[in-house]
Parts: sequence; C-alpha cells; structure tokens
Amino acid sequence: MGKRETPCAPVAVPAGLAEAVRDYRWARDGVGESGGAVYRLSGRRDAPDLFLKHGEGAVADEIVAEMVRLRWLAAHLPVPKLVAFAATPDAAWLLTTALPGETAWQLLDRAPEQRGAVVDALARFLRRLHAIPVAACPFDAGHAHRMHLARARIDAGSVDEDDFDDARAGWSADQVWEALAAHLPLAVDPVVTHGDFSLDNLLVQDGEVMGCIDLGRVGIADRYQDLAILANGLGEFDAALVARMLAAYGIAAPDEVKTTFHLLLDELF
Repeated sequence: MGKRETPCAPVAVPAGLAEAVRDYRWARDGVGESGGAVYRLSGRRDAPDLFLKHGEGAVADEIVAEMVRLRWLAAHLPVPKLVAFAATPDAAWLLTTALPGETAWQLLDRAPEQRGAVVDALARFLRRLHAIPVAACPFDAGHAHRMHLARARIDAGSVDEDDFDDARAGWSADQVWEALAAHLPLAVDPVVTHGDFSLDNLLVQDGEVMGCIDLGRVGIADRYQDLAILANGLGEFDAALVARMLAAYGIAAPDEVKTTFHLLLDELF
C-alpha cells in the first residue's frame, strides 16, 4: 500500500456497486482528491485492486466527465478499466481497476538511477497521446474554455491559494488571473491532451508507462497544457530531467510563454 494512503472502513455505496466492492480492504488515497474522496480497494482474493471515486455537487460533475472521457480514451491508450458507475442528481461514484506499477513520482523518488529511463518513457507516452487524431476527440479543453471555468472558480471562492507553486506563493487567485490575461493572445497548436499530465497520474512498470489516470480534463488543447505540467514536476527532481524530456519528446527550444501560461492556468484548478 502506498505511503500516501490511509486504511479506513468501507463506505456506503449505491446498491449497484455493493457486490463489486465486497470483501475488499479499503484505504483513503490522499493524492489528487480535488474535493472528492478517492479510495483504493485491495486484498480481495482472485480479484484486481480497484479505485473508487466519490463526490457531490461540482465534484460529482467532474466524476461524470471523467467517466465519459475514460470510455472514449480506452480506444486509444491504456487507461483503467471501467468496472461500475452510479450517479444521482447530487452525487457520483466511479469504480475502476487499478493500473499496474507505481506512479512516476514514486519511481523517480525511489530509484534515482532509473530517472533517465523513466523520463524517456514518459516522453514516449506523451508523444503517443498527442498523436491521437484531433478529429477523433469530442472534448474541448482549450485555454479559452478552461479560462471560463477558472473565472467561475475564482468568483465562487473555490481556488486554493495556499496550494500555489512556490513561484506564486502569496499570490491571490485574481493576481494569477491577471498574469494569465497578460499572456494573451496565445497561438494554439492543438492536440489531444490529458489536461493534468502530472507524475502522480502516470503509472510505470518495467521501464514503460502502463497507463494514465485522472482523466476528467482530457480534451483538445495546446500541447503545452501537458508539457508544462510534466516539466514542472520533473523540475522538482532535477532541471536536467526537463531538458531530457523535451529532447525525447522532440522540442529543441521550449516555448517559455506557453509554459508559463499553462502553469498559471493550472493554479486555478
């Protein structure tokens, strides 16, 4: 069990999910909950580990969005298998299989000698994602759409200003918004993006990325939506890893304006 998981008692689920979660050990996952609850279910004999996401209100809407994108992306990339889904007007539950391996963050932290190979694998997987034909993707995740959502989050007081990166520590959400606006207009190079291509959302085993999780933001956007977030995470380990990732992806000179813009935008989610 990951060190960022806390054992807990089983929680109540809709009747349609009860059999699927029976006889599992439960643990609350503290990574990337984004206002909802995420549980790892393990230890059921002859059955795979599962993840259950549950949320109410706006979080429920995000879980519905993830379910729809999960079903679509499964035809193009390795993603968790959808086991069950349930929704009411106010809440949603998403039950999926757990992907094999450990997160890229865990592996980079645990095995520094493997960092180069891990970065190369991440770049290969990102190229594969960005090669999906844009015409095949029904979801808009472009910066104009996301800025509309971000403005609504600011106005609702939903932005966690205490969680900003060190570069923006002490900023208000409105200061981030003003900095975003200063980077517009933005020339867009659209691809199918993950939307939160972070080290915690990529599972690695035997030198390859086994798949990606947390798919609620999948959609067409500029490729730097993913590149900026991945580079930001790698930079926390070693700046040389960022340069290696960009070279492996195929970028000789990164667009610093787009990188900054997408990191600013990510602060508001």
